[in-house]
Parts: sequence; structure tokens; C-alpha cells
Amino acid sequence: MGLLKAAAGAIGGTLADQWLDFYTVPPGIPPTTALVVAVPQGQNAGRGSNTKGSEGVISNGSKIIVPEGYGLVLMQDGAITGLAAEAGPYVWDSNAQDSQSIFAGNGIISPLIKTSWERFKFGGRPSSQQQAFFVCLKELPNNKFGTQSEIYWDDAYMNAQVGAITRGTYTMRVVDPILFIKNFVPATYLRPGVVFDFTDFNNDAATQLFNEVVGSLAQAFSLYTNDPAKGNRISKIQSDSVGFAQSLSEAVEASYQWQSDRGLAIVKTAIMSIEYDENTRELLKNVQRADALSGARGNSNLQASVAQGFQAAGEHGAGGMFGMGMAAGSIGLGGLQQPVPGVGANAQPAAPAPAYGTAPVAPVPGAGQAPAAPPAEDPMAQLGKYKEMLDAGLITQADYDAAKAKLLGL
Repeated sequence: MGLLKAAAGAIGGTLADQWLDFYTVPPGIPPTTALVVAVPQGQNAGRGSNTKGSEGVISNGSKIIVPEGYGLVLMQDGAITGLAAEAGPYVWDSNAQDSQSIFAGNGIISPLIKTSWERFKFGGRPSSQQQAFFVCLKELPNNKFGTQSEIYWDDAYMNAQVGAITRGTYTMRVVDPILFIKNFVPATYLRPGVVFDFTDFNNDAATQLFNEVVGSLAQAFSLYTNDPAKGNRISKIQSDSVGFAQSLSEAVEASYQWQSDRGLAIVKTAIMSIEYDENTRELLKNVQRADALSGARGNSNLQASVAQGFQAAGEHGAGGMFGMGMAAGSIGLGGLQQPVPGVGANAQPAAPAPAYGTAPVAPVPGAGQAPAAPPAEDPMAQLGKYKEMLDAGLITQADYDAAKAKLLGL
């Protein structure tokens, strides 16, 4: 007892001679419609004469056409008695022993539907009249989200808390019609002439979903930007509609059990804008600067800066490579910058020889004397640092040899 999957050719032939109605999806419904009551279509291609049936109620023997992308749900007294998630023609027969109550299909929703059917299946014998509803199994577009103030999350890549105002849209799909109707759709939509539309501002259930998505955005951003598989980058979110949708779906599932309790899943997202707060914008600038000095491109920039330092040192007579003030030190080499005794700015003028016949005057302690120069660094330690620069490609072999000769007095 239940649904019989009819041969396509039989719908216009033998079965049509039973003078009962064809039921299918009503025409002209919005593309964002998730649930709508089945309606009779014509009079069996001109053959039948049953045009007086109750609206939304199918009689025993009626034929139902399930279009692609929709699922058929039969109900009696609020209980689901049958479901067909496969497109094609069906016949409702409460007496046929070989009929089925569920056609789950072979798509991604099949295991979910079969599990739900075992939980909620009708325990008694269905009557000869049933209510029929169509559930859209396609992606339902134009579901909006947005924040009025900043949301904050911890970003592992920038090692800081970041904040932004964002807005966009997402598509979702009903992956389990049984859970969707049993646990989420209000009873007011389970009657003829009423359409359940997620984009309807008067739909309180849709408003609840909007609020839950907004409440999950911070966690979704955190899941995405802290996932190494997604590159740990905020900047990739707007171009990764599927990847961020997975993070958002995971977030709403963790907090509100969309899929396991309601049979809903987020499929894709389109982020229209992200407006970062002032601190986050400054952090992003710093990250961009760091990126410019990382990898192969960063090494090129670093070597170019060192080369410019050599050139400037030569133009100003600063003693070859040493007079560049270690230009590398100005771009982050720090500890590699070491003074070279007697060269460039570090050279001390020689004391003049005393005039002939003049006795040297003993200096007065503390009067007119320059501060004592700091002790020179061990030449071997300096040479070791120049060797590190040579190995890093920051100086040439000739530069290294010159430094070695200078330090060792060769």
C-alpha cells in the first residue's frame, strides 16, 4: 500500500482511462519556493471528468507527476505516509500489496531520507485520501546574510583578533524532506494555497534561519581562516564560494543542527563585501609588507637593496662594501652590521706629531678628551659574520676577500 511507480507511457493511456486527476507542481511558483501543495493539472489530458475533488487531497488511484528537482511527500493527519524523491510518474494506491511507501532515489539525499523514514514512518494503514506536497530539492537561491556591526574572530595567520562587517547571499538545499517537514515547517504552511518561501519577509521560520546564519558568521570566518587546507588567508574568502560555504555550513550545524535536525544544508556563498575595522586594515598592510619580503621575490628585493648599498658606498668613497653602513642592516639584517676598524665612518684621525723642541704637555684628566672608543670586536667574529653574508648571497667573493684582508692586516 502506497505509491506505484508507473511506466511513462501508461500515464496517457490505460491509467488515464480511470478518470482520476493528475497532480504535479503548481505553475508560476517563485524559484525560492521550498514547499508547496500539489495541485491537479487538467482532466487527464481531456479524457477524465473528475474536476470536483477536494483541493490538496488526492484520492486512491490518482496519478502524480514528480518533476526533476522535486520530491513528493504524502501526509495524513500530520503524519508522513509516503515519499518519492525520484522524478517520474506515480500512482497512489492504498490497497496494492506490492506498492512502496518511499522512493528515496540514488542521489546524495538517499541515505538521509531512508534513515528518517525508519524514524518517522507511518505505523497504520493509510486511508484512501492523502494530502500531497512537493518539496524542492534544488539549490534555493538568494538567501541573504549581513551584519550591522563588526564581528570578531581569532586569525592564526596574523596572530591577532580581527573584525569586519560583511554581507552576502547563500544557496541552500533541502537534503531530507522528512526532517524538513516534521521538524521545521510550521503547520500554517501545510495547507493548500500557501507557499513556503525562504525569502519571504513574513516567514518567521526563514527569519530564524537568517538570524542563525548571522550568529554563526564569526565562527565560520574563524574556521576558514584557521584551516591550513584553505590557505589561512582572509583574502581568499570572497573568491572561494564553496570553501566558505563549507565553513559556514559546519558552523551552523555545530550550533543549530541544520542538517541533522532540519534536513537543510548550505551549498554556496557569495560574499558581496567585507569591511575590515581600522586595526585589521593595518594588520593586513603589515602582512602584505611581510609577503613582499618572503620567498624568492623577497630574496630578490633583499639582494637588490644590498647591491644599491654597495653602489652608494662606492660613490661616496666609503671604503667599498663597508661604507654602505651595511645597507642590509637597514632592511632587517640587524646583527650582520659590524664596524670595520679604520674604514669609513669608523676611522679615527691620527694624532698630530709634537712640534720639534716642544715638550709634550700632559693632558689634564677629563679635560678636552673625547669619550673612549668601545673596544673593537674580535676580527675572527667579524670575519665569521661576513662569511654568513657570503653564504647568503648578500656579498660577492671579492667583497669577502677584501674584508678578510682588511681585518687580518694582509
